[in-house]
Amino acid sequence: MNAMNRIHRALIRLTRGRVGWHLSGMPMLELTTTGRTSGEPRSTMLSSPLQPGGSYVVVASRGGDDKHPAWYLNLVANPAVEVDYQGGGKQKRLARVATATERAELWSVVTADHKNYAQYQSRTDRQIPLVFLDPVG
Repeated sequence: MNAMNRIHRALIRLTRGRVGWHLSGMPMLELTTTGRTSGEPRSTMLSSPLQPGGSYVVVASRGGDDKHPAWYLNLVANPAVEVDYQGGGKQKRLARVATATERAELWSVVTADHKNYAQYQSRTDRQIPLVFLDPVG
């Protein structure tokens, strides 16, 4: 995963943003969290299958692994994050995990267009969280 993120960032940098901000029909964003143990900034590239009302929704799938991704654990510990959405510059955002009701409503929408997420869910017993990255202020 780390190698893929480095390659993805390099592609965006090398093409000056012309390539890499869309993947599998979804816009991409760079999420920066604060490391829950280190306190250091940690960045990762993520797809956002939905953008309701100015929020960005990301999926904490980790490819269907049985453990949550580190970025998810970081934002649960500290929900103040930064997001660079499609190369538009960093914005402060507040992360929040979708409620059970929100997830139930949105999961079918996400998986209807992006079947890979349904496949990831089938690989694990943990419920894959959806996370809203809400505007601040």
